[in-house]
Amino acid sequence: MKSAKHGRDGRTRIIEGALRRFSQDGVSATTLASLREESGVSVGSFYHHFASKEHVFGVLYAEILQAYQEAFIGELTRHDDARSGIEAIVALHMAWCGDHPERARLLISERPPKREEPGGPEVNDARRAFFRQVADWWRPHMKEGLLQPVHPTMCYVLWLGPAQEMCRLWFAGAHQPTDEEIRGLGEAAWNSLRMT
Repeated sequence: MKSAKHGRDGRTRIIEGALRRFSQDGVSATTLASLREESGVSVGSFYHHFASKEHVFGVLYAEILQAYQEAFIGELTRHDDARSGIEAIVALHMAWCGDHPERARLLISERPPKREEPGGPEVNDARRAFFRQVADWWRPHMKEGLLQPVHPTMCYVLWLGPAQEMCRLWFAGAHQPTDEEIRGLGEAAWNSLRMT
């Protein structure tokens, strides 16, 4: 049900408020009272939509991860060339984080929900589907001798690890990445993942 005062339903207000609180204070430091205050909902309304703060986090994390993964796969599949695909994903990662800093902070700084936690099954399923799609793009380039055969975890670390660290510095206010630096991160990812 929508509130005339806010024009959005309680669930949406809770999710939006949680995003603000979690990205500013972290999940562990955010209280249920601060979530309710930020979203402007009553105790009853909160519990109508969510069982706990962890439930809100799990749902929010799953929604953010899905949006990021859709952007990632959309960009990746636009590229038939291995190098342009690798470099484009680094640029997309940096752009997505810049366009969605609150969401990116949550993905970068918070531990994803475990399988048995609220949101965990959705995150687990989304990751499996995501890695399958990345592997479908990767495999032909690997067979052509352009990309290394790499375990998914190592692939992530080599591909986006330096970009992820640049985002941490950016969000901490320590450094604003330049276009040249972002291109350099893309080149570094390519050099780490290509067959030599």
